[in-house]
Amino acid sequence: MSRWEVPAERPWFRHYPPGVRRDLEFPNVPVTQFLWDAASDFPDTVATVFYGVKSTYRELAAYTQRFAAGLRNLGVKKGDRVAIMLPNCPHYLISYYGTLHAGAVVAQVNPMYVESELEYLLKDSGAKVLVVFESLYPRALAVRQSAGLERTIVVSLGQPQVSPGEGVYLFMDLVAASQPDPEMGKDLSSSDLAVLQYTGGTTGVSKGAMLSHLNLVSDCMLVREWFTETVPGEERFLTALPLFHSYGMTSCLNMAVYLASSQALLPKFDPDEVMRTIRDFQPTIFCGVPTMYVAVNHYPDVQDYNIRSIRSCVSGAAALPVEVQARFEELTGGSLVEGYGLSETSPVTHCNPLTGLRKAGAIGVPLPNTDCKIVDVETGEKVLGVGEIGELCIRGPQVMSGYWNKPDETDQVLRDGWLYTGDIAKMDEDGFFYIVDRKKDMIIAGGFNIYPRDVEEVLHQYPKVKEAAVAGVPDEYLGEAVKAYIVLKDGQVATPEEIVDFCKQRIARYKVPRQVEFRVSLPKTAVGKVLRRILVDEEKAKAAAGQAKG
Repeated sequence: MSRWEVPAERPWFRHYPPGVRRDLEFPNVPVTQFLWDAASDFPDTVATVFYGVKSTYRELAAYTQRFAAGLRNLGVKKGDRVAIMLPNCPHYLISYYGTLHAGAVVAQVNPMYVESELEYLLKDSGAKVLVVFESLYPRALAVRQSAGLERTIVVSLGQPQVSPGEGVYLFMDLVAASQPDPEMGKDLSSSDLAVLQYTGGTTGVSKGAMLSHLNLVSDCMLVREWFTETVPGEERFLTALPLFHSYGMTSCLNMAVYLASSQALLPKFDPDEVMRTIRDFQPTIFCGVPTMYVAVNHYPDVQDYNIRSIRSCVSGAAALPVEVQARFEELTGGSLVEGYGLSETSPVTHCNPLTGLRKAGAIGVPLPNTDCKIVDVETGEKVLGVGEIGELCIRGPQVMSGYWNKPDETDQVLRDGWLYTGDIAKMDEDGFFYIVDRKKDMIIAGGFNIYPRDVEEVLHQYPKVKEAAVAGVPDEYLGEAVKAYIVLKDGQVATPEEIVDFCKQRIARYKVPRQVEFRVSLPKTAVGKVLRRILVDEEKAKAAAGQAKG
């Protein structure tokens, strides 16, 4: 058993909902134990629903053991890295748990990666085996030699179009030809490396956060502790978050298996498909991002889809506007609260209580066994008091051991047992934390520090606005100027002047956008986080082009 104790005087403990423990013990087991327990206790419970095809936990466990044996037959040893490049589908679960059962390390790959990004990840992780969706196989083939890829396992949903050959294997053929090894997995420890979770690259070169089995087991148990009303074997998860992302991996994949729940797997977030799934599957838990809840809120005739089965929802990856939260709860009758996490923390560290006190605009309180502090941005050494703004630091069992093969970057963010998140935050007197913004996103205009989230919260209050993002753009006089990028609700028309006038009534003049651009959509990561960096890069490119013409 492992424990991470937090000093008893922390203010957030008094706001934990009834039944939530503040000090858990974590077993010395690999995260695959969740699957074996589910298959033992609920063998006939439906584990996955994928386009009408259902698989039970008995079937999922059997396929996973066969896949693990197949990897061993291909020469995969304990500690080797196996990259997985799949959309949400049952094969993802089998590949993920099968890789871990074989003692190997999962290297998570975004299926939207182009050849150069895939090549970088394969080289950086040292993965010699790639599990890839058939339509993505040409990308793997293009980088096979340059990335040192030795074996490729191709997943087909229908009649395979890729032929097996030297170093190329069909997923189902590999599974069918392999027999489970009863001794496999007995040498696994909770301290073993489980996943290389590559950061989103929103702030630079993607890095592999090293997550152990203990990191994954503990974070899943901590999130489960927060969902006090869940019943093992009876919950239904709507899994629209990508499983390659740490948020989807823990809050959907591992959580659903830990609770022996059924999960409807959606390869991408398509509003029509989501609404049909809600109507037919009747999920009880729907973890997502604000853009997903916005889409549900504004879906035509939403009341006709019987969405009141949804009981518990946690929103992450981006700030949850208060108006979006209120409307979604009104429609469903359930609870939608904002949480927080990072790839480096497996990922969940904070959440607003699903019952009891919660605060608009807050990411909530730290989960059990998780300690936090706010330090000054300049030195990172002075601990700040209530209401003071600084960098958020986290300590707990879910915190990574470091970045894969990047000791310098590791030393920058891990200091004396604390993870320095790079997020600017504050804590109130009740122990609720608020993300003000990322260090790198802060706008400095005429000497004033402006945090985009402050402005975005106001923009989301405007009735015509569906989505909004704010970024700093070059300005000859101020250095940087606030620019708002806005997606309007369907059928709405607005002018920059009315947006600016609305903001002037609600925030300080120096925060008011000087420029407003209406767009059809905003650039986002696969999990739905707005990529401000791309917006800024676009502005820099425009400025450079203008200078060249001049």
